[in-house]
Amino acid sequence: MRVRNPVHLVIALVAVVNALGYGIIIPVMYIYTRRFGLTDFQIGMLFATYSVFQFLATPLIGRLSDRYGRKPLLVISITGTAVSFLMMALAHNALLLFLSRALDGVTAGNIPVASAVISDTTSLKDRARGFGIIGAAFGFGFVFGPAISAASVGFGLAIPFFIAAAVSAAAALITFVILPETNTHTGEAAAGKLIDIGRLVRSVLDPQIGVTLLLSLIYSVAFTLYTYVYQPYAVKVISMTPAQISLNFTVFGIVGLVTQLLIIPAVSRRLGERRALTGALTVAVTTFLWLSVTRSFGLFVLASVFQALANGFVNPLVQAILSREADAKSQGSVLGLNASYISIGMIIGPVLGGLVAMYGLPLPFLAGSIMVGICAFLSLRIPQSIRIRQSAF
Repeated sequence: MRVRNPVHLVIALVAVVNALGYGIIIPVMYIYTRRFGLTDFQIGMLFATYSVFQFLATPLIGRLSDRYGRKPLLVISITGTAVSFLMMALAHNALLLFLSRALDGVTAGNIPVASAVISDTTSLKDRARGFGIIGAAFGFGFVFGPAISAASVGFGLAIPFFIAAAVSAAAALITFVILPETNTHTGEAAAGKLIDIGRLVRSVLDPQIGVTLLLSLIYSVAFTLYTYVYQPYAVKVISMTPAQISLNFTVFGIVGLVTQLLIIPAVSRRLGERRALTGALTVAVTTFLWLSVTRSFGLFVLASVFQALANGFVNPLVQAILSREADAKSQGSVLGLNASYISIGMIIGPVLGGLVAMYGLPLPFLAGSIMVGICAFLSLRIPQSIRIRQSAF
């Protein structure tokens, strides 16, 4: 899938930066934070801090982008991400670590804004392709992030964070210089409070987008539960080395990249977005069950690849469906709500995974299969696309 629109190239860069940051941090975060005397539980809370602040900030940032424009919010958010990585690199106590993760969570709202730019600049029939560009950019980041971390960590545990900060700062500058404003309805966003937690409850009860948002929430819980248990299961049950796990994450990034660049456009055109989503969720249910029973290295890796394939479909298709259901003035708000539900899932998933894993490492995979099965059922109940009234949000 070629990206001809220069606006989409900038948005792809934003997504790459987010994924690079995640990919660079994950391999070294545990070792790096242990230097500050944090327990495993406290390190888990450090990860949760990011998701809590992302959850609180994304509706605000989405609404602000509807009101004041996409470009200023993107520049501010990416700059904040750069500052958060720099704080992490220079931290000399645990408080600064928590503050840096909180700031990164607040500025992570740039992804729903980037998604709104895609909505602004694509037709309905090409929107899944547009969101696939964001997903593919994440794929690039997830391929190269761990590689950058592995190549640089030998020079010092803080070096990967400095690199992530520099990449983010460059992305902020490029966005400021190149990206045009794509929101032609600035100043026309729905009146009312910029952030309203009650909107989350009302939105999930909405007859048009409620089912899709609920699906997104449950899938986020299942997927973060999966990512939480993956490493201890791989080490304790499959006897994988850290190097093998890192290689797996690189492979997952490649699979996601191919899925979103080549497979999603073809499948969504042939089957439609909702049927493609149901199919991907069905594959995910199967792989969760597969992972829960396998003890073989080869079969575990193969199941993980299929899980990466299925996961590559879900978020772009969910965003495409939501964008069809929202009017032009509410794109940022609706996609921001979706990002908030994903953040809630990212808070719940590791906590639930930790509780369930106490009774056996395969059990989180079984719990995940049940949740993804519910998502597959919900996907069959997504209503025909009808525009949301602006007054609803």
